[in-house]
Amino acid sequence: MSMTSRSLSQAQLNSPFLLAPVGKDYLWGGERLRKEFGKQIELYPLAETWECSTHPDGVNMVASGCFAGRLLSEVLKENPHMLGSHPRGEEGLPVLIKFIDAAKDLSIQVHPNDAYAMSVEGQPGKTEMWYVLDAEPGATLVYGFSHDITEEMLRKSLEEGTISKHLHRIPVKKDDVFMLHPGTVHAIGQGVLLAEIQQCSNVTYRLYDYGRVDKNGERRPLHIDKACDVLNRKEQPVVRPQMRVMRYQKGSASEILCRCEYFQVDRILVSHSYHCIVEDTSFQVFLILDGELQIGELAVKKGDCVFLPANTGEITVTGKGQFLKVCC
Repeated sequence: MSMTSRSLSQAQLNSPFLLAPVGKDYLWGGERLRKEFGKQIELYPLAETWECSTHPDGVNMVASGCFAGRLLSEVLKENPHMLGSHPRGEEGLPVLIKFIDAAKDLSIQVHPNDAYAMSVEGQPGKTEMWYVLDAEPGATLVYGFSHDITEEMLRKSLEEGTISKHLHRIPVKKDDVFMLHPGTVHAIGQGVLLAEIQQCSNVTYRLYDYGRVDKNGERRPLHIDKACDVLNRKEQPVVRPQMRVMRYQKGSASEILCRCEYFQVDRILVSHSYHCIVEDTSFQVFLILDGELQIGELAVKKGDCVFLPANTGEITVTGKGQFLKVCC
């Protein structure tokens, strides 16, 4: 540890802290993250905010506590015990957590798996989960092919702009959960606001982008050859809502939204108080979706993101609101 960390007490090192978001102004974004989630970021549009990330394309700054003003990546490198013993051994944070506001359709795209991404891009693949915060009437997602498709058929449809006829369009509503595995063709549709939890990767292969141009009048690059390398071109069954079990305890309720080899995501609803233990196996991240809460000595509100180092110990959350709890 550096002299800075060595001079801190164990209680200080294990205290939860806020993170400052990093904004992205992709052309399909809107204004809801600023207006509804209080993101004071001067980007127009504001498509995404990266809430918890050590990825080089968007590293969060610590916004409270003894590490305030320092990059999260630096703090974790200096204090690797904060990640815990369970994460898979990557340097830095193994997850990346975002808010996404799709005022327009996102490109039709696919992500590679770990083996391909590491060999070609030098970073992990991308497994991700979407939790829908809101959706306009009629909003949809693209999720998989509606039938088996050959590479020749795929390339022809991309040239002709008819790819949509081969894709599943899934109606989407608030509180839906979708798990996206590498190789699955997908796209978030216009009017969807969601939280995304994913591997710490920024590898996306665009298949089709509707011929749009960016603010400089340039078309965004496509990655058709790489996409064809990793796509699952088999028919994808229509996605159905999965059974979720709400567990109640005095003052709160919780449910598991997703559990995979990379992360677990729980939704916590607090009516009065919620108690948990952050053990030495993994850090936890609380992404606040609604309300005003007190996490130990830390006051948080809708839109905030809190990092809880591994071995923080017992935590009490009081107030009224809800949040996603992410661990590895």
